[in-house]
Amino acid sequence: MDMSLTEMFAQAGLVAKGVIVVLLVLSIYSIAVMIDKFRTYKAARTESMAFLPAFVKALKVSDLNTAVEVCRKHNKSHLAKVVSAGLMEYLNDEGEIASSENLVGACGRALERSTALTNAEMKKGLGALATIGSTSPFIGLFGTVVGIINAFTGMAISGSGGLAAISAGIAEALITTAFGLLVAIPAVMAFNHFTGKLERFQIEMSNSSAELMDFLLKKHEASHAHS
Repeated sequence: MDMSLTEMFAQAGLVAKGVIVVLLVLSIYSIAVMIDKFRTYKAARTESMAFLPAFVKALKVSDLNTAVEVCRKHNKSHLAKVVSAGLMEYLNDEGEIASSENLVGACGRALERSTALTNAEMKKGLGALATIGSTSPFIGLFGTVVGIINAFTGMAISGSGGLAAISAGIAEALITTAFGLLVAIPAVMAFNHFTGKLERFQIEMSNSSAELMDFLLKKHEASHAHS
């Protein structure tokens, strides 16, 4: 008897075939998410490396309009997305901000909203990876259990005994568990990898927001001191 994977799939029951198809779809989706996250996070890191020097240079000469343009130029940078919201809020309401408390309230809320939105955007897809990683082994195990039940049922109906009578059926059934693990392991590893990167991005966004607020407060206080 040919025990190749294709032959096993051809001879598997409807449940086992259905499980394998479901796992195959989940595998393709998880790979698509991994590729998307890899490209998104790499672009965010690369553009942030180019964004920060130009942004700091603009702030040093207090050229906020140039700083906003730098943010727009590097719109794939997570840092640019966050700080641009605070800058725009400050530029739009600069004449209406009478006190440091108003500045902190207006710009702080804009930075918080932008941080939350950017974080949610960068987190998109990670929940699916976690779900696929945790459920795929159980989906495969379900196929295996059903396959083993069918193998033993067939043995009972035919009246033949011994391991040889059911070994082929059990081997076919175990394929679904193996496939489930094959789908789950990369998904879990990718989830942990991208979650670690996301946590670093979150820290960087929080630090950039705090540093921008410090700069805007000093600028605001200096402008009111001269007026």
